[in-house]
Amino acid sequence: MAHSLSSQNSPYPDECYISGGAGVEFTCLVPMMKTMYTSFERHYDPLPVLQLMQRNVYIPFVTIAVYLLAIRLGQRYMRDREPFQWKSQLALWNMSLSLFSIAGTCRLLPHLIYNMKVLSFRDIMCKHPGETFGIGSSGLWVQLFILSKFPELLDTFFIVIHKKPLLFLHWYHHSSVLLYCWHSYTNERASGLFFMVMNYGTHSMMYAYYFLSCVGMKPKWFKGSFITKVQISQMFLGILVTLLGFRLSLTDENCHVSRELNVAAFLMYGTYLFLYCSFYLKKYILKVKMGKLHSS
Repeated sequence: MAHSLSSQNSPYPDECYISGGAGVEFTCLVPMMKTMYTSFERHYDPLPVLQLMQRNVYIPFVTIAVYLLAIRLGQRYMRDREPFQWKSQLALWNMSLSLFSIAGTCRLLPHLIYNMKVLSFRDIMCKHPGETFGIGSSGLWVQLFILSKFPELLDTFFIVIHKKPLLFLHWYHHSSVLLYCWHSYTNERASGLFFMVMNYGTHSMMYAYYFLSCVGMKPKWFKGSFITKVQISQMFLGILVTLLGFRLSLTDENCHVSRELNVAAFLMYGTYLFLYCSFYLKKYILKVKMGKLHSS
């Protein structure tokens, strides 16, 4: 996003290019939605924060090291103590993350749908992200998505203080997502909008489920097994998009896709898919079968 992009032969109108031609503003492309966005969103320039992140690549590594150490120290501190009863705080936390994720979905999904109408699949996967989604209102919510992976680590704090089982899947997912998102964003991955829309959408439902469970208002049809199925679907789609991007990077030398990032994404989504499938199998299939055997 640091360089100016030409609007020549672009499906976007010239007047919608902002920040010195670095990219387009979504509300200019779809004027009827302009009143739904704030002036701050429409004119947001993500470049200063992006450049700061690019100059400080050590931040996510230090954060994860502190995070893992805090888990060990926290579990040791809680070993001989009664679990906290922070149910209200946890409900508020989950509600906040759900509302944030809903807002992110409502901001980025329309831009992705618009891109799918006016761009070829190759352009969506290969064009520089500054041009296709990384500037203005969409650029703001993309950047917020990346930075949100830091406060999301507090999910683990509530698990530790309530002395709930801490799964490998939980802390591995939080750690690897933060590292990957930071690296992907600072290297300006072209196809990132797909991943962010999927993650925002999944988190909208997941944190809503946690919030409703905390306050005892969860409908009977809204089950944990459904959330896990959504997560598994997200991982499967993530692998599919990654493989398509890898194929384009092999056949199109102008495709703005890093093969290293593709390999990292494939490994990340592949391990997530395996872990979530294993979790679903153990909790919702084998556990149910064992329960039926014991009751018979």
